[in-house]
Amino acid sequence: MQVILYTKNNCSLCDEAKELLQLLQAKHPFELKEVNIYQDDALLEKYQIMIPVVEVNGKEIDSGIISLLTIEEALKEAH
Repeated sequence: MQVILYTKNNCSLCDEAKELLQLLQAKHPFELKEVNIYQDDALLEKYQIMIPVVEVNGKEIDSGIISLLTIEEALKEAH
């Protein structure tokens, strides 16, 4: 299972989302990939005001202030 965290530089919400995902990895093993939206113009256009965005197995799950419960539910369903 792959989880993608779309981020940008100097983003405290992104840092918090990454910490939350790293905590969840212990309970629900998954590959975490971090993608900086400034590396891709299409991603920048799509996500610039939504950051951070968490995607599980290709499906956007949550954005902005990331919810532990929302992500954990998505991880359980994806297993």
